[in-house]
Amino acid sequence: MKPRFMSIQVIGLILLFASWTRAAMTQASTINTLYKDPKIQMNTRIKVLMDQMTLEEKIAQMAQIDKRQVTAETLRDYSIGSLISAAGATPHENHSATPEDWVDMLNYYQKGSLSSRLGIPMLYAIDSVHGHNSLYKATLFPHNVGLGGTRDPELVKRIGAATAVETRATGIPYVFSPCIAVCRDPRWGRCYESYSEDHKIVEKMTEIINGLQGEIPPNSRKGVPYIGGRDKVAACAKHFVGDGGTIHGIDENNTIIDWHGLLSIHMPGYYHSIIKGVATVMVSYSSWNGEKMHGNKNLITNFLKDTLNFRGFVISDWNGVDRMTYPWSSNYSNSLLKAINAGIDMVMVPPNITEFLNIVTSHVTNKLIPMSRIDDAVRRILRVKFTLGLFENPLTDYSLVNQIGSQAHRDLAREAVRKSLVLLKNGENADSPLLPLPKRTSKILVAGSHANDIGLQCGGWTITWQGISSKNLTDGTTSGSTILSAISTAVDPSTEIVYNENPDDAILKANNFSYAIVVVGEPPYAEGYGDNLNLTIPEPGLRTMTNVCRSTKCIVVLISGRPLVIEPYLSSIDALVAAWLPGTEGQGVADVLFGDYGFTGKLSRTWFKTVDQLPMNVGDKHYDPLFPFGFGLTTKPIGSS
Repeated sequence: MKPRFMSIQVIGLILLFASWTRAAMTQASTINTLYKDPKIQMNTRIKVLMDQMTLEEKIAQMAQIDKRQVTAETLRDYSIGSLISAAGATPHENHSATPEDWVDMLNYYQKGSLSSRLGIPMLYAIDSVHGHNSLYKATLFPHNVGLGGTRDPELVKRIGAATAVETRATGIPYVFSPCIAVCRDPRWGRCYESYSEDHKIVEKMTEIINGLQGEIPPNSRKGVPYIGGRDKVAACAKHFVGDGGTIHGIDENNTIIDWHGLLSIHMPGYYHSIIKGVATVMVSYSSWNGEKMHGNKNLITNFLKDTLNFRGFVISDWNGVDRMTYPWSSNYSNSLLKAINAGIDMVMVPPNITEFLNIVTSHVTNKLIPMSRIDDAVRRILRVKFTLGLFENPLTDYSLVNQIGSQAHRDLAREAVRKSLVLLKNGENADSPLLPLPKRTSKILVAGSHANDIGLQCGGWTITWQGISSKNLTDGTTSGSTILSAISTAVDPSTEIVYNENPDDAILKANNFSYAIVVVGEPPYAEGYGDNLNLTIPEPGLRTMTNVCRSTKCIVVLISGRPLVIEPYLSSIDALVAAWLPGTEGQGVADVLFGDYGFTGKLSRTWFKTVDQLPMNVGDKHYDPLFPFGFGLTTKPIGSS
């Protein structure tokens, strides 16, 4: 009897296992795929999908991982919500990677996501802050400080559209742009990412969102994201809020201002961005009156989401949750708890995906993070993915590659350079202007560290995070992209050009130059690495400028992300041009110097006399600038009446 009993027991176990297997197979085969049907209303699609997601799958959607830390299998196994290419994180870590390399990389990762249990596509993100600035041979536009000087929202909208199509051509549908900070102190290393010290200019420049995402249709619901096609991207208004008002311009520091000041100076750009249907908002590293923005529920949830009715998703900055404590990550579990409960929906680059999942799962299980908060975050993230059409078209192709660096985009960037230049001095008085310069003359000198270096010309966030000094960093126009090559193209063939980066007295005395163009300025920098308390022109540029201008008639072209100390040298300079960080199309500088177009740019920032005056902004009680906000001399094109 015993052998017979055991055989029945074994048979029973086999039947039970078979039953479990059939049940599991039935469950897998009965996934409701209605969420993949584009004819179904979006909210229904989101609900159908979320009803089938496990807690772990929901939390994984809230993570944005550095692409260098994952494989396609990671995406498949965890259903991670988003990937990011940090500045310089290119395909195969090759800065000369082709657009096709980018497309292939995106598809590799996306196929991993599509093979996950529910096949939720991941959202790939990148910093396209002045064009697709991580892409070799992309069109790079002037940084925002220069664009603010154009006072031209329609131009900025066209730049947004060009940036969108060049970014989307590499398969990337999400950009961390625009920066709508109101920089109140030029000592801040991110001041060049700000359009102006005046919130009214920043408000107008949110028109770039209509270029990046497409023009939002009339009667659209306020606060709901809008992305208008496969040549558009999801935009990100950043950094919420008050990042440009920190003490002494110290990056990631404390903004001390009352509620009225926060609303009237730093918040208006967000009102306008939300009206335009911006898809995402990034939270600032900084604090407001001592409270870290990454943990500020009153501002993120109560104001941004509830009062302003923002319906996209809120994302942290890079390691922004980690940096809520000092030392960083010293209490990551508590930081995650506070940040997610404050209203952050997606966490950028958690240091370890399994640790992130375990911590957040534990918080939910222990009822420290409500399930409703997780569902709200995932609903917002899926809303952006559905709006982008990622469920219909998750993979990309090479069809837009020919748009990258197109002549139309180069021409647009050149136009932006022309309009961004601000003429601060033009001769001793209005009756004896030096500009525009004659194209035909005997001999001219071109000098300075920035005259023949496109990397210095482009500034930070160019190929790499901090930028780089390199004459071959990327391409400009076929006729030449540096200011030196632009000058060579602009002048008459009979004009002799002598280029010497730092000419000595012997060269200056031995030559009878008609005039000299001296191009000097700041080295590239980004974020806190650019914080600067003295704001002097770095050597050897300062020495070059003073030596040349002491010896010959000189035009100084200043390449910088902000106003610099210039008053002590102004009397020896015959003409002074603030060129900011113009990007790849240096020909735009020559266009205006030689009178093909007139100077029209106006200061979007106050130009101080000494750093002791800082912070000093238009409207301040004690306002005594070297050049006031809105200043800018004008010239007429040669030949115009």
